[in-house]
Amino acid sequence: MLVFAGIGVARSVQVGIPFRDPGGDFLARRIVITAGVFAALVVVDGLLRTPRPWTRTAVAATIRTRWPARRLALAASALLAYLLTYFVYHNLKSWDVLNAPRDAMLLRWDRRLFAGHSPAILLHELLGTHVAAWVLMVWYETFPSLVVVGFPAAVALARRTLDAYAGIAALVWVWILGTATYYAIPSLGPFHEAPQEFAGLPHMPIQDTQARYLAQRDHLLAHPHAADAFAQVSAFASLHVGVTATLLGLAWWHCLRRTTIALAVFLAGTMVATVYLGWHFAVDIPAGLAIAAAAWWLGPRTVGVRRPAATPAAQSSSSAATTRFSRSLRRSA
Repeated sequence: MLVFAGIGVARSVQVGIPFRDPGGDFLARRIVITAGVFAALVVVDGLLRTPRPWTRTAVAATIRTRWPARRLALAASALLAYLLTYFVYHNLKSWDVLNAPRDAMLLRWDRRLFAGHSPAILLHELLGTHVAAWVLMVWYETFPSLVVVGFPAAVALARRTLDAYAGIAALVWVWILGTATYYAIPSLGPFHEAPQEFAGLPHMPIQDTQARYLAQRDHLLAHPHAADAFAQVSAFASLHVGVTATLLGLAWWHCLRRTTIALAVFLAGTMVATVYLGWHFAVDIPAGLAIAAAAWWLGPRTVGVRRPAATPAAQSSSSAATTRFSRSLRRSA
């Protein structure tokens, strides 16, 4: 995180624009929201770990036992590292619009992959442009809420502090690697490069957001030193896909089978929605998945762990199997 912040400072000096947090949306307010979500998850975790019937005293005792001062400090440092990375990411993403976009190249790649066809139009023809458009819009817009809950959950619900650090490290890496791809191939998205392909969709808040992002970009290019100049548009790679896939890896790491399945379904819908709505080119999708895979390779190794701890159920099963094997050996002897 510190190295990434240093890169952000160097880029800030290069472009002559200071770090900004418009409306506190990317740091100040997120610190408050994260603290609230984390506290709520700690209470939920305490309830789950306390035998019923629950009493306030019993739940409080469970929470105090699980969260001594040292563990709280480690949790706070992990969450702060994530939030600072996210803040630097957004500023670097804003300054990326100063680079020339390469959307025409990405559009050509899409055409070659789909034999001269537009993947967005193929999806429109397959799914229709009425009910599916609204469903996929809601699906796509669920992503911010998932992230707001997902990364505090990586810390609050982890069995070991080391598992919490592995998850946060993977999430930190996905933002860092995503920023690198933004600068490797600057782009705005197919809604800007080929707007005619999305003219058949009903008017939804998505189009208003896309127009606002382009207006932000224009404002930053025209008045880069204005206090409110801040852009939020970049396409390659899809971090909606990359971050969702990283959260999917988090569920797998913690052996949460049902959550893993649910997130796999959500990831599949997100991949469809992001192309259908014009936010990303089809080639942005595998790039996002590759970033998630790299983040999960790097994350655990960054904190010195190669595999998750066994779940209590798995530990019990392993212990029982060992006991049965020992008994079998004694009988054979």
